[in-house]
Formats: sequence, C-alpha cells, structure tokens
Amino acid sequence: MGLGKETARQLALKNETKKIILFCRNPEKAEAAKKDLEEKTGKKIFEIVIGDVSDANSVKKAVEKIKEPIDAVILNAGGMVGKTAAQITPSGMNNLAATNILGHVVLVDELLKQDKLKKVVMFISAEAVPGVKPLGMKPVSMKTSSVDEFAAVLDGSFFGKKFDVTQAYGYVKYVGTMWTLSMARKYPHLKFVVMSPGNTKGTHAPDNLPPPMRFMLKYVMMPIVFPLMGGMVHGIEVGVKRLVDGISDERYKSGVFYASKEGKLSGDVVDQSTFFTALKNTTFQDNADIAIHKFIK
Repeated sequence: MGLGKETARQLALKNETKKIILFCRNPEKAEAAKKDLEEKTGKKIFEIVIGDVSDANSVKKAVEKIKEPIDAVILNAGGMVGKTAAQITPSGMNNLAATNILGHVVLVDELLKQDKLKKVVMFISAEAVPGVKPLGMKPVSMKTSSVDEFAAVLDGSFFGKKFDVTQAYGYVKYVGTMWTLSMARKYPHLKFVVMSPGNTKGTHAPDNLPPPMRFMLKYVMMPIVFPLMGGMVHGIEVGVKRLVDGISDERYKSGVFYASKEGKLSGDVVDQSTFFTALKNTTFQDNADIAIHKFIK
C-alpha cells in the first residue's frame, strides 16, 4: 500500500469525511484501489478522477470533472521516478520535477481559479531537503536561489552532465516546498502546509531506485540498520498519520515545513526553518513560484 492509498484509508475513518477523490493515472489500478478501500473502511465515499500529474493539460481536464468544492488537497504524487527521471517532458521540466511538482501546481492553480478550494493544501516534502547528517545526507545547497537557479533544477541543467536522482530529488522537493510557502503568503485565508511523512517502510518509494540501492534499502537499511539507530524509521500508518494530522490539526500552521527533528527521520515533527533557515526567505519562496510557472503554458 502506498502513501496515497493509506492516507485515503485513514481519512475515510474520520467521521467528518464525506467524500474522498482519488486522483490516479491508471484506471485499472484506481478501480482496484477503490474497491480495496471500500472493503477496508466499509464506506462508499471514494470517487476516481483520472489524470497524469506530469502533464499540465491532463490535470486541467481532470479538474473540470471536479464539480464540488474541495476542503483539502494532499499533493502526494511523486517519488524518484526511476530511469526516466532526467528525460525532458513537453513542459520543459525533467520527468522527476514534472512528476513531483508540475501537476500539483497546475491542480492548485486551476482549483483556485474556479473557486473550488476551501481550506487546506498540503505538499508532501522530504527530509532530503534539510539533509540527515548521521546518514551523510547533505542539505540542499544553492548559490543564489534565483529564479534561473530554481528553473535549472527543474530542467535538470543545475546538475550538469551527471544526473544523480537521489541528489536531485531533494532539490526538486525544495522547489516544491518553497512554492508552497510562497502560496501561504499569497492566500492567507487558506492553509498551505508542507509535511514530510518521514522514513516510512512499506511504501513503493524504493521501487524506482537502482537495483543495488533498492536491495540495500529494502532488505538491510529498513529492517536492520535504521531500527538500531533509533528515530530513523517507522511504519506506513505512522508516516501517514503525520499527513492526516497536518491537514486537520490546528497545531500545524500555514507557511511551515514540518518534518523530523534535525538528524532524524522519525518521531515528532518540528518546523524545519529553525535549522534550515533558507526556508524563511520570502524572496527565495517567490522565486521558486516564478520559476515553476515558466514551465506552465
């Protein structure tokens, strides 16, 4: 079960949830997920909307099918994509950026234009942004965080000839995070929050990694090494509870990126700007927003 499906399950179990829209790319998988969720929750509140988050036009068409206002949107689609990560899509973004950012931004823009967004937008980010020192995971480090530099991350030119998807992933999530924080200031009547699910075992996240790395993560790091280190891994129910709490609990404020404490991948979440100070820079936030929209026609 992926993060999205488990999030739908947990949300369905809340009494106040009246409908859940599953935004999916594959119709067959979507129907199977819907059926499974109905069986697990005993509720028939799930609706499918088909769209491809890496294709702006596909997302725009999908929004037309959403007739009622939406209280909360969880921008969860993404991941490391796999071998096609560096390929340039029709938007001009590479596939990694298009999958993690493009459709999310188009979705929110279109919902806002049509006045279909009422309360909360959550962007799913990652601890890869501030880095995790005990694992040698370096924080995102940009020279200027200018519009052009953010755009270079999105088309991949920032990384030169050697495109390392595990490195690029953190930078792409940083761009998406900064866009969300920019939106929080532009739309103060809505809650725009960023949340990392932490290092969550039991998801499909490792599937797109190179085979040796995938094997190491799934069969050595997740089950053996991370538990021994403490505060480095948790199950999918725990990771998803962060997301569900993030949209419904008033403790979580608009314009904040919440993730694990510094040097951790699990446990309590904290405001990442307390130790990754670039997140507070409103110019950087707005530059990310402008850079993304260079790719949206």
